[in-house]
Amino acid sequence: MKKSEEISTQAEAAPTEAVLPVEPHALAPAELEELKTRAAKADENWDRLLRTMADFENFKKRAARERQDAARFANESLIQKLIPVLDNFDMALSAAQTNPAGGAPSLSAGVAMIQQQFRAALAEAGVEEVDAAGKPFDPNLHEAVSQQESAEVPDGHVLQQLRKGYKLRDRLLRPATVVVAKKPATPAAA
Repeated sequence: MKKSEEISTQAEAAPTEAVLPVEPHALAPAELEELKTRAAKADENWDRLLRTMADFENFKKRAARERQDAARFANESLIQKLIPVLDNFDMALSAAQTNPAGGAPSLSAGVAMIQQQFRAALAEAGVEEVDAAGKPFDPNLHEAVSQQESAEVPDGHVLQQLRKGYKLRDRLLRPATVVVAKKPATPAAA
């Protein structure tokens, strides 16, 4: 066979596919409405998906924050139980210092050391005292048990701290129990 015959035979064997131009199909009004409805529904679903993804991201961040807070404040109940022990040490030390007797100096020194160690342990755990003496009354940190007239301390300030308050980092464990100063009553004009 000659080359030209081969080529013509191969050409006859290969189907010729003619690409016909596609004419735009005119849509009926009902088909057009259906496509618009589907497009609107697709847009609605896309918006819902984006909102759901944003909500999920916010949930993950909130859950991580709550886990961190749970870890930071895990010792809260234990520390609340230990604070009265610290109060008792304060009272014992105060009693030993006001009534010195034969063995009182050694008792006083021992209680002072225990108190110092106990305070250091609480401070290491993140506990700090709420110092109220002489400061303006803050209902978020102080618990007022009474008011007392005073000319030395400004009105609305803490006159006397009866019981110390404590915070664990930024969270209040126990408010300071205080007596709040008020202006002295002016004598009635005669």
